Amino acid sequence: MPPPSQYSHLPLSTSGPEDCALTGVSLLQSPYFNKGSAFSEDDRRTFNLEGLLPANVQTLEEQGRRAYQQYVSRQDALAKNTFMASMKEQNVVLYYRLLLDHLKEMFSVIYTPTEGEAIQNYSRLFRRPEGCFLSVLEREKVYDNLAQWGQADDVDYIVVTDGEEILGIGDQGNEELLSDDLYLGLHQPRVRGKDYDQLEDFGLRNARRILDKYRPDMACFNDDVQGTGCVTLAAIMSALHVSGLKLADMRVVIFGAGTAGTGIADQVRDAIATETSKTKEEAAGQIWCIDKPGILLQSDGDVLTAAQVSYARADSEWEGGRAPRDLLSVVKRVKPHVLIGTSTQPKAFTEPIVREMAKHVDRPIIFPLSNPTRLHEAEPKDLVEWTEGRALIATGSPFPPVEYEGKTMEIAECNNSVCFPGIGLGAVLSRARLLSDKMLVAAVKALTSQSPAFLHQGDASKGLLPDVEQVRDVSVHIAKAVIRQAVDEGLAQQPGIPVQHEPELDEWIRDQMWDARYRDLRLVERRTATRRAKGLLGSASVGRTGRA
Repeated sequence: MPPPSQYSHLPLSTSGPEDCALTGVSLLQSPYFNKGSAFSEDDRRTFNLEGLLPANVQTLEEQGRRAYQQYVSRQDALAKNTFMASMKEQNVVLYYRLLLDHLKEMFSVIYTPTEGEAIQNYSRLFRRPEGCFLSVLEREKVYDNLAQWGQADDVDYIVVTDGEEILGIGDQGNEELLSDDLYLGLHQPRVRGKDYDQLEDFGLRNARRILDKYRPDMACFNDDVQGTGCVTLAAIMSALHVSGLKLADMRVVIFGAGTAGTGIADQVRDAIATETSKTKEEAAGQIWCIDKPGILLQSDGDVLTAAQVSYARADSEWEGGRAPRDLLSVVKRVKPHVLIGTSTQPKAFTEPIVREMAKHVDRPIIFPLSNPTRLHEAEPKDLVEWTEGRALIATGSPFPPVEYEGKTMEIAECNNSVCFPGIGLGAVLSRARLLSDKMLVAAVKALTSQSPAFLHQGDASKGLLPDVEQVRDVSVHIAKAVIRQAVDEGLAQQPGIPVQHEPELDEWIRDQMWDARYRDLRLVERRTATRRAKGLLGSASVGRTGRA
């Protein structure tokens, strides 16, 4: 165990021993406290575990090797995903230790695309519940149901979804599922209108409406809208660093104006407005959004969603008032520096479109972001070839490096998971009242500064974003930026944040980050123990003992 730090007195500190009121079988059945064969001989005596475990005391590393052998023996990705979910239900520390030790290999199993398949099969793979389930038919019970998980002091943030738009796999309350006897959700059509007002993975119209409603009053974040926007903007800023282009001068075409597309547009617009003297309306003029009917136009009227209205172009911009409806014509007219795909239309970025773009800019910045891989707008190797090696690329799923004329070009994965953990960490530790535009821009800048292309002095062969394996260190950088901005804007409610001293702020953050290691347990009396020490919180997640 590392020695206690100067910040071990903080409520979220992860240094020093941890109180535990559980003993015997109850302790082994707690996913958070359970160490399995790694309980020491002293622990086994103190917590009444003698006779309940094999005699050999093992290390976390030895447990990890065994678990990895079990993992690789599973026959396919979905089976591996199910194995990992089962492990998390038994031993949270071992789950995350195994994941951190093999993150690159396992990421596509515990996240997209395999997690999408697991969600689609949730009702058939279900073993035990995790989190809270709120029914629209029992809204009067929401408070009591949430209280089943824990009290106000047990919760730092809440992740909410209605399952309508998850990982590009569609509505998890669709007709096919409703007709399945094993489906665990309500067997009825979705509630709409005034009866529905409950963020992440909501459908397009609900996501934006809910975000706009609550964001002025609380620290509120929608990953589909803002998370995708932030990580994409960071990749753009890395590409601008390589190309030498300025935010104020770039032209952006976004193909696919749904939740993700308009979220990206918002972050780009806000960054331009923050970094220049332009208004948000003027900044939006640098962005062209295309949806299924074509370029967004003001004449589309009520067809436009609230998120799309800001990016609707005046019909008078186009000759004869007739705007082009196909992507190639838009590219010919706009001559974009940046082309982003969130359309889920596979192969939409054709060779003629890409070559037309490359005619007009030195460094085409092209991001086919649709997931899963089969829905990508283009393959990186084709983009490199069609632009004679000049394209700067980020994708929505992992791709191997591309070889071109003897040079290896890294392909960045534009994955929200390198961004939102740091934003959440900064907001939680600073106890920010709100999550402002400037806080998100600060997060983007911090993420950009950690990209290989930026760190290697604008080397175009390096990735535009850091790899997911660096997510913990990257999250510290992002959290520092978010916290400093929250303090500057007067939004931070946590006293005593050492923002003026870089090493101290770094230690202050890291001491409150949960780590995948076994902490010493301190036996306490049950009658005076906290809910956490009693194992009474309703989820196997980390809870209020540090942030992952």
